[in-house]
Amino acid sequence: EALVDENTMNKLKAAGYRSENALNMFLVARFLLPFCFFALAIFWVFGLDHLVDKPTPIRFLATLCFAYVGFYAPNIFISNKMKKRQHSIKRAWPDALDLMLICVDSGISIEAAMRRVSEELGEASPPLAEEMVLTTAELSFLPDRRVVLENLGTRPQIPIVQSVVQALMQADRSGTPISQALRVLAQEGRDERMNEAEKKAAALPPKLTVPMILFFLPVLVAVILGPAGIQVADRF
Repeated sequence: EALVDENTMNKLKAAGYRSENALNMFLVARFLLPFCFFALAIFWVFGLDHLVDKPTPIRFLATLCFAYVGFYAPNIFISNKMKKRQHSIKRAWPDALDLMLICVDSGISIEAAMRRVSEELGEASPPLAEEMVLTTAELSFLPDRRVVLENLGTRPQIPIVQSVVQALMQADRSGTPISQALRVLAQEGRDERMNEAEKKAAALPPKLTVPMILFFLPVLVAVILGPAGIQVADRF
């Protein structure tokens, strides 16, 4: 319980680690890395005589900080891996829904549509293609389609995927056309992607303020006032 929590398995699955030994490797890493980081920090601080100007308690505290970083390094790695996969899936998800909509409108089943989407988007988004292949495999041997859709919504841990899964389950339960639900959800996914792009564009000017002040304004001032300063220096 000190090394994992109840969401650890979900995070590992969202990061793409679904093997039987994924949790064991994670536990081993969380247990051993603090000792490895601590040993490396001891060698770096005391063996190579770094931080010699600091008192011994401060140097030992620095080694403990390295051990603390080693304890949380696996969590940081898994979180970064999960975010990268989620970003890739989010970018390709509206296109996947459009492809599924085209396949369903042409008379192809949802299983064949997912298989075709995994083939078409294999290069654009390998994580999404992997999720689609796994969902297609589950549809082939699991008797209940609702369980398969729930697994699809749980693995990536992305709200937009969960909303699509809920809509597909509702359409399957009520008997409404899946193409209509896919069309609405694909439009919502495109709108959300456009909103995220607009948010990033709106946040760009404040981020550019500091670089402009540090790098652009000094050069501009030097170009404008430089000749005047040279003339004043020549006269006096």
